[in-house]
This record gives sequence, structure tokens and C-alpha cells, in this order.
Amino acid sequence: MKRVLALVLATLMLLAAAGCGSKPAEEKTFTIGMECAYAPFNWTQLEKTDTAVDIGNASYADGYDVVMGKYIAEKLGRTLVIKPIAWEGLEPAVNNGEIDAIIAGMTATPERKQNVDFTTPYYESKMVVIVRKDSDLAGITDIQQLSGRKVQGQLNTIYDDVIDQIDGVDHVTPLATYPLMVVALQNGEVDALTAELPVAVGVTSSNSDLTYVEFDADKGFEADTSVSIAVKKGNTELLDEIQKALDSITEETRQQWMIEATGRQPAQE
Repeated sequence: MKRVLALVLATLMLLAAAGCGSKPAEEKTFTIGMECAYAPFNWTQLEKTDTAVDIGNASYADGYDVVMGKYIAEKLGRTLVIKPIAWEGLEPAVNNGEIDAIIAGMTATPERKQNVDFTTPYYESKMVVIVRKDSDLAGITDIQQLSGRKVQGQLNTIYDDVIDQIDGVDHVTPLATYPLMVVALQNGEVDALTAELPVAVGVTSSNSDLTYVEFDADKGFEADTSVSIAVKKGNTELLDEIQKALDSITEETRQQWMIEATGRQPAQE
């Protein structure tokens, strides 16, 4: 009887060992944060598509930043996870380990560099303003022609900061997201919105009553409109891995991704 029990126990131990050996290795993820409300860089949609990533609650994130994130995750040999996070919560999230990186159309300003580490820019644009198509501002060529007008930017961004470069401007309290700002513009609560060119192209392509204004040379805003990827301060290993992945993307590919993202972004509600 004892010999039978011993054989049974030995068999069970072998089966357990075999089961452990056959378990797949723990999946490695690359978790990034973004607003999911800053088209064409990132947005939320209900439809599952080839470019979109599931973010829960029957919703998906898509956009330029999502495509960039998917490419980098693949290069790192990880599975991409996206966490929708309000703009002001992105830096705290990467520094407390909630996310691995910020890919959210974020500019590497001197102030932000004190809190997080950045890659080189992954996209660079220029700053414009969005106005109503029937406005007398639709043909301006100098930011100073916005003097006395109500101009609004996004909260906690350079797009709000630069408004004060306009002499005598009515600097309207910023809002948290562009969809809210677009509604304010359409309702006549403000006269113009500051934006970078891809955002303005996306907004105006889905809102026929709006247009955007580009300024003459030396007559526009003075601002850094490049965007970079941020990681936790001091996380040089991950930063170097992401930078290596970025360096493998040609400028032509980066521009094509933006064209495609702008073309498929949903209309602003």
C-alpha cells in the first residue's frame, strides 16, 4: 500500500512539474498614457479597427500617437496597453509607475524636463489659430491682428501660454480638451483657438463652419511645436530603447502616419 501511495505521489509531482514547465512566460507590456481626446494625435472611438487599441468600456483609442505606440511596442517586443489619462495627470502617472511612457503630443518644455525625461521629437509642426469661417479673422496674417479678440488655448499647454504674445488680447480661460474648445468657438464664446497645424486640419475637416489661419513669416507665435515621448525621470534604459525604435522611423513614414491619422479621425461632436 505504501509503495502504491509513493508511486501516486511521484506521478502527481511529475505532472505538476510538467505543468509548470509548460506555462507561458509572463507577457510583457508597454503601457502608455494619453488623453484620447486630442485628434489627430489621439482620440476615442466605439468602432474596432486595424489601427485602434482596446481601452475598455467598449471603447478604442486611435490616432497618430496610437500608431506610434504600436510601432514602438513591437520594436520592444511588448504588447501595447493604453490608459486614457487627463492631461494634467500624465506626468504624475509616468513617475508613479502607472504607465511606462507618455505618448500624447507633448512638447519637451524646460519645465517638463525637470519632472520627466524625453526622447528626441517624433513629430514637428507649426502653430496656427482656428476661427469661424465667416469671421473677419479668417484672412489675418499676423497674430497681432487678434488684439482685443477672445482667444482660447488648451489647459496646461504651450497653446495657452503663447496667447499672451498677442498685445491687448482677451485671454479666455483655457479648457481641458479640444472638443470642448471647438464648441465654445462655434457658439461664439471665443473668437479663435490656438492649435498646432495637424489638430487644426483635423478640426476644420470635420467642421465645415471652421477654418484655420497660418501666419506670415515672423508674424506668428514663437513656440516649440515639436512633440516627444516622456518616461520617468532617470529611466535611461527604457528611454534608450524607445529612442532606438524612434530612430528607425523615417521622416517620410512619420508624415504619412499623420496624413492617415488626420484622414480617419472622427468628426468632432
